[in-house]
Amino acid sequence: MRVLKNPLSTLLLVLLFLFPFVPSLTAAGGHHLQESAIPYSLDDYKIHENEAGKETLLDVLKSRAQQHPFNVVATLIFFCAILHTFLATKINHCAHRLQVAHEHRMRSGGNGLAENKPYRDAKDDVSFWAEVLHFLGEVEAIFGIWCIPLVFSVIYFHDWSTFVSFIDQKVNYTEPMFVVVIMTMASTRPVLKFAEAALRKVARIGKNSPGAWWCSILIIAPILGSFITEPAAMTIAALLLAKQFYQYQPSRKFKYATLGLLFVNVSVGGTFTHFAAPPVLMVAGRWGWDMAFMFEHFGWKALIGITISTAIYYFVFRKELSSMAVQVKDDPSYGNGNNSQPIPVWVTIMVLCFMAWTVLNLHNPPLFIAGFLFFIAMTKATSTHHDAISIKNPLLVGFFLAGLVTHGALQQWWIEPVLGRLGELPLFGGATLLTAFNDNAAITFLASQVPEFDPAMLDTAAEIARAHALQYAVVAGAVTGGGLTVIANAPNPAGQNILQRFFKGGIAPIYLTLGALVPTAIMAACFLLL
Repeated sequence: MRVLKNPLSTLLLVLLFLFPFVPSLTAAGGHHLQESAIPYSLDDYKIHENEAGKETLLDVLKSRAQQHPFNVVATLIFFCAILHTFLATKINHCAHRLQVAHEHRMRSGGNGLAENKPYRDAKDDVSFWAEVLHFLGEVEAIFGIWCIPLVFSVIYFHDWSTFVSFIDQKVNYTEPMFVVVIMTMASTRPVLKFAEAALRKVARIGKNSPGAWWCSILIIAPILGSFITEPAAMTIAALLLAKQFYQYQPSRKFKYATLGLLFVNVSVGGTFTHFAAPPVLMVAGRWGWDMAFMFEHFGWKALIGITISTAIYYFVFRKELSSMAVQVKDDPSYGNGNNSQPIPVWVTIMVLCFMAWTVLNLHNPPLFIAGFLFFIAMTKATSTHHDAISIKNPLLVGFFLAGLVTHGALQQWWIEPVLGRLGELPLFGGATLLTAFNDNAAITFLASQVPEFDPAMLDTAAEIARAHALQYAVVAGAVTGGGLTVIANAPNPAGQNILQRFFKGGIAPIYLTLGALVPTAIMAACFLLL
């Protein structure tokens, strides 16, 4: 990325990524941490609301805002971060204009440089403000940037030790760390060639045509996400789409439709199992969902929805896919892998074993990080069969998720009463809509804290049956809306990070949402009607 070419910007990015972890490291030095005062206890809210006779949703939200004004500030900061993501494209446009203007001044002898002096010899060849705007326009950096005013607001309303306790006790960074590790492994040459070989067998049914490849990537890869995890499936699918389609510069409509379809398919494609999709992972243990349960209630419906959505988009873009065949017919590597040295089977098996280790220990960062270190050593020992391991993009995605979960941990004061007051159908729609503005894993996690969703806390058979229906509705809605925005599902930033170079000026959030609307509606129909 452009911002990483500047040492100062790179340093700022590294510091921002490490910032959320600093308090935990400080606390580990022997300081005794007090119980975190934030987020405020939902039980305390409810006692106060029952005593005051608060009934309507508006009354409840007003009461909670009055009890703790910090709630409003934290939510306003979160909404500012969301608005910032929608403005990222415009910010990047401004940065580009500043850089072009700066380069023009440099070439024309501006800033005291002689006109005949070669531009490449100029020391001042980077516009400081252009680089600042490029950094502010990086979607992966936005939520981390808005953690800075959040820190100051916590200190203002409480103190520094409160923020330290909050980070140490209430925010779980396991998922961001897991995504960094699994995304790095999934982007290695052995894994990509293995996945490409598997998809090639499916594409051969359609004679390796662009349409056959497109369908196989958008159907098979998301389903594989149920077994290799959604972040890994997103990484593999995005890299293959970049190689097989996006590099040939298709129409903007095709690019956004494919990206939206990919996001939706990956979001629901992880529901065949209970460990691959983050929103399912958040509740499976608490609600007792296993693999059989997931396939019976979600998996087969997701398969039907993925197939129908992909078939409809294929019908819409069949002419463009056919014309693309003319562009690729002279490319001998299309659909046949690349001409690099074959990778020994044992090397591929070792990498897949490291990925399996990471998935099996996804709740234990010390174990999968230790495995990651061994993985790096293995890649050095077998460097002939690996490209250079790049951790830059995975770190950016991990930074994005770290910032998102930090903000999301402070939003339960308003999400809990909203979800708790909805019936099945409104809950499904509400979860789908809320997912567009918050990570779907956060939505299901907060739902798991609502008493009305937990059969163990209920007495009558009617109440228990309603709780099961609400559980299904909130999870189905959360995974259905996982493709509407880049922040809706944890793996989405990985796909955006890989494909955004093919979108001039960056990926526009509104066009992404439009591209995902049709498959989102189809998946909603499948989960509600089947």
